[in-house]
Amino acid sequence: MLKTRIIGVVLVREGIAVQSIGFRQYLPIGTPEIAIGYLDRWGIDEIVVLEIDATASRRCPLADRIRSYAQQCQVPLSVGAGADKVVINSAIVTAPETISEAARRFGTQCIVASIDVRLEADGTRMAFTDSGVRPTGLTAQQLAQRAEGLGAGEILITSIDRDGSQRGYDLELIQGVADVVRIPVIACGGAGHPEHMRAAMRCGVSAVAAANFFHFTEHSVIIVKQYLKSLGEPVRLDSHATYRSFRFNDAGRTGKRDDGVLEALRFHYVPEERI
Repeated sequence: MLKTRIIGVVLVREGIAVQSIGFRQYLPIGTPEIAIGYLDRWGIDEIVVLEIDATASRRCPLADRIRSYAQQCQVPLSVGAGADKVVINSAIVTAPETISEAARRFGTQCIVASIDVRLEADGTRMAFTDSGVRPTGLTAQQLAQRAEGLGAGEILITSIDRDGSQRGYDLELIQGVADVVRIPVIACGGAGHPEHMRAAMRCGVSAVAAANFFHFTEHSVIIVKQYLKSLGEPVRLDSHATYRSFRFNDAGRTGKRDDGVLEALRFHYVPEERI
């Protein structure tokens, strides 16, 4: 059985890694390199770096910046250009030939179509570009099918409404897109508890992605993977440290161990971690 990938997302704005809330508020985290290095060391399967202000400033990610990102990780890295995979957003609509040409030259497996989606008042889920500002006039399903037809090898689907909310993924959106394309789908936007990831996995996605969830809580990737694996979900967990005893409360925080257990751990030898 294929393993479901756990993907860490690093959002970069004006050269700083940020936390995004609804595509409107951005709170600084620190340097992208530190965020990337943290995810890589803690067992993430892949990393996606999105420079969310690149389109507005009419530029591509800088080569030296991409090189700096790549030096921090050993896992597959996806960015706007120049990495293991290329993530394309607005060009799906404004320059569709870009996807087709890139797929022809490098292979469809290298092309990730990033689709940002907003729930409208009438219940339709419409696709937007330019960091959720510019409407495409297409539903999420229509744009996903167009991207697949152009040669994209994966779809990264993000709910604008759930972004930074910690209320869970938009399962109806994810299922709707997964039902109309044959290529892998990555769910993103809204993770606040490993159960949210588990629910998204039931929609048939090949990967679940999160940004704020990993940056602003004590939930290391390994803890999340152990939680999911203990419930029978097909995730990759090959590190020595498994954190089997960790539990999450309803708010998505790890529970505090009682004092007796913590006292015993003071004298428990744990070998150096190797991932």
